[in-house]
Amino acid sequence: MRTPIGSSLVKPAAERGLICYFDGRRPWQGASASIVMRNQGVRTVVYPGTFDPITNGHVDLIQRAARLFDRVIVAVAADTHKMPVFSTEERVALVRASLGAHPNVEVREFSGLLVNFVRLQGATAIMRGLRAVSDFEYEFQLAGMNRRMAPDIETLFLMPAEQYTYISSSLVREIARLQGDVSGFVTPQVQAALQARFG
Repeated sequence: MRTPIGSSLVKPAAERGLICYFDGRRPWQGASASIVMRNQGVRTVVYPGTFDPITNGHVDLIQRAARLFDRVIVAVAADTHKMPVFSTEERVALVRASLGAHPNVEVREFSGLLVNFVRLQGATAIMRGLRAVSDFEYEFQLAGMNRRMAPDIETLFLMPAEQYTYISSSLVREIARLQGDVSGFVTPQVQAALQARFG
């Protein structure tokens, strides 16, 4: 039996016919989460993040979202308190280089409130990745705040494929800074950029 994740998160989506399930049965090869869409009005999704740098886990989620939606916008945040290693322009370029050719995927820089950017793009959904239980509390709070500001915008969660659940941009940066091998965690383009940055 399929069980929706977090009834308080799913209820608004369920009322509109958009339900997110996490289980072993999925129609899309390689997916660890399936989204059943009965509301065909939801066609554009925004996947926001700092992507400093983009990892194979990010790429996995974007590729799967591209099979679920007509249009996927990867939104690279310019406003961040994290003091990124790469500039916004560099992060946008690395995302584009890592994704290759996906006709329905766009990469854009954004600043300001995410919900305002989502509306400007004509999207009605935000996609977020969940790697572990430790991610959930922050993502739950973020989704609730976004819903408070924009009740018409849903937040959807996807889990990365099992082999990517432990990967994070911060760990990748630290390994690269200490001259470790990051080839299993990022694309060749990002690996080259990290090597150039950290020597």
